[in-house]
Amino acid sequence: MEDVLARSQSLLESFEAVVRAELPQDVEIFDAHVHLGTDIDGMTADLDGLLRIQERAGISRSFMFCLDEPDRHPGFRAPNDRTLDFASRSHGALVPFVRLDLGESPIEEASRCLDLGARGIKLHPRAQKFLLDDDRLAPVFELAAARKVPILIHGGRGLPPIADALARLMDAYEPQLIVAHAGIADLAALARHFSGRPGVFFDTSVWSALDILDLYRLVAPEQVLYASDYPYGQQPASLLIALRTARLAGLDDAQLRAMLGSSATRIASTEEALPLSSPRGPAEISTPITFARIHQYLSMATPLLWMRQADTIGVLGLALNACDERSNGHREATDRIRELLLVARDLWRVLPEAEDADKARTARTAFRLLHLANVLAVTSAA
Repeated sequence: MEDVLARSQSLLESFEAVVRAELPQDVEIFDAHVHLGTDIDGMTADLDGLLRIQERAGISRSFMFCLDEPDRHPGFRAPNDRTLDFASRSHGALVPFVRLDLGESPIEEASRCLDLGARGIKLHPRAQKFLLDDDRLAPVFELAAARKVPILIHGGRGLPPIADALARLMDAYEPQLIVAHAGIADLAALARHFSGRPGVFFDTSVWSALDILDLYRLVAPEQVLYASDYPYGQQPASLLIALRTARLAGLDDAQLRAMLGSSATRIASTEEALPLSSPRGPAEISTPITFARIHQYLSMATPLLWMRQADTIGVLGLALNACDERSNGHREATDRIRELLLVARDLWRVLPEAEDADKARTARTAFRLLHLANVLAVTSAA
């Protein structure tokens, strides 16, 4: 097992070089969505590990908040205290947000943490089990507007439509708003309400390059913020997917730099946001059938790996077979995808034999390789 893990690490490092080569020279990178702590789902993220990753990737600052911690009651008080401590120890690299539970004195906890140096508010309607029409949200949005701090709200999987209720809150109070995970829970409706609206942003922390491309089709590039969702999102795929989709959407150099860092820096510094241009993303993309097949099979494989199930269907083998197409004119790209999939396959095969302590690391490493392969499948030819 250690041998295949070493091979996977070497392969991931080779893609770090790919990302560095595609980044604009001397660009500022600001990650708008990272976590530290321990989640009730078993995911963990520690300060030293995050700072090492950020230094390696060239990320200068991040908006940071806690996970859904085992000791989150009452009101995330203990996790929020750790968030503030992590930020203090990071020497400015981490900008702390206070996480709230609407059922446990949210205004008191938000005010306490903002007084102690928090610079934003994190809301997670799926994890904390509330809807966006909940009356308890109004004072939170009012407080954020009064204190001139942004709200970052989960906008990814596991939610009913959120756009209409969120628009009513924004119309009433108008704080800055960051919708996480590209707002995929309700993207079309969110775009109808917020495309072209100053002070509303969407972050890029999603698995699918197609989601980010659709976001660029619907909102101004200046409304998009680079984000990883660390530790769920990992380097180098997180930066690669943001870079590749921005290029495909036709962002110019200034817009790319804004997405990667300068827009988030303005939020952190309470500066006025950049003027908004028109959406830039394509309404459609064309890709060789080989890449479409690879994307299809990897989309089938990924949930199996998330659940640490065996590939009894054989979808990874089908993706590898698709890589063998010789006449599509993209042999270099399919060879790179194939290399990623071969190592991922070897990791997946040894997963049942792994010690319990190694299962999570093995599965997550395999997922990182599949994610890179899928980013290449969607973006290489398009």
